[in-house]
Amino acid sequence: MNAFYLKVRVIPRSQKTEVVNILADGTLKIKLKSPPIEGRANKELIKVLSKILCISSNRIRIKTGRSSKNKLLIIEGVDKKATIAKLRNNSNYPP
Repeated sequence: MNAFYLKVRVIPRSQKTEVVNILADGTLKIKLKSPPIEGRANKELIKVLSKILCISSNRIRIKTGRSSKNKLLIIEGVDKKATIAKLRNNSNYPP
């Protein structure tokens, strides 16, 4: 099964949930409405990404950064290039 790591920079407590952009180093920047309390922002992050990528939420795991704005996710069973393309298509500022 294909799996890859995705660096994510989360901005919790935003006015709306949206993918902002993909930074030069490949980090996905995303705004979330949920606060970083009791894992709510983490749950929203996984829910939003699973919806964008059209995959089950159990295929996305937080490897590091559960209590940080900077996270490292493992996404399983997807093609990396197709996944990055889907994220760019949902971004406000595609490169």
